[in-house]
Amino acid sequence: MIEQKDINKIKEAVEEFFEKMTMEVSNIEISLSSVEKNPKDTQDLVEEKRGIVNLDIKLNDPQILIGQQGQTLFEIQRLLRAVLSRKIFRLRSNRGSSMPTSSSMLDKIGTESGQKIFYLNLDINDYKKKKIEYLKYLAKELADQVSLTKEEKALLPMSSYERRVIHSELSQRTDVSTESRGDGFDRHIVITPK
Repeated sequence: MIEQKDINKIKEAVEEFFEKMTMEVSNIEISLSSVEKNPKDTQDLVEEKRGIVNLDIKLNDPQILIGQQGQTLFEIQRLLRAVLSRKIFRLRSNRGSSMPTSSSMLDKIGTESGQKIFYLNLDINDYKKKKIEYLKYLAKELADQVSLTKEEKALLPMSSYERRVIHSELSQRTDVSTESRGDGFDRHIVITPK
């Protein structure tokens, strides 16, 4: 798991990453948290907890890095996680130039050699935070309509991350249920009355 002492290394790597992209970052906030791994969902039972690196960045012109429906933000998050994983692995390992270049090999060898396993949660100008608030509001409003009219409502297609927010928000309700339908880019949530 990532530790507090890793924050400075992470911040330096993030600053370098955005500098190379020629993006002027006005503020970087890093916090750490952890999540318990579900033994049913895992193939690797060695790690009990995984660290979460929460990275909040402020930019003057964020739209170019957020993209349509946040797609660019998610791709940058994936790329930045790979960069951070490599940098942290290099700092923790004295293997020199024999380090593998394949990311799958890097993950496997890094795990075996004690590499820090972590998730990255990148947010730019609170985009994700605002999106989650909106999705929760939308879920409650539509669930109330479904409960009142007893007619199901289908939402527009959305990413798995967004669907997970909707499912989670309505999971405790006893008057409605949610299910995902469709495939690929057409995958969407349907809210049905109970």
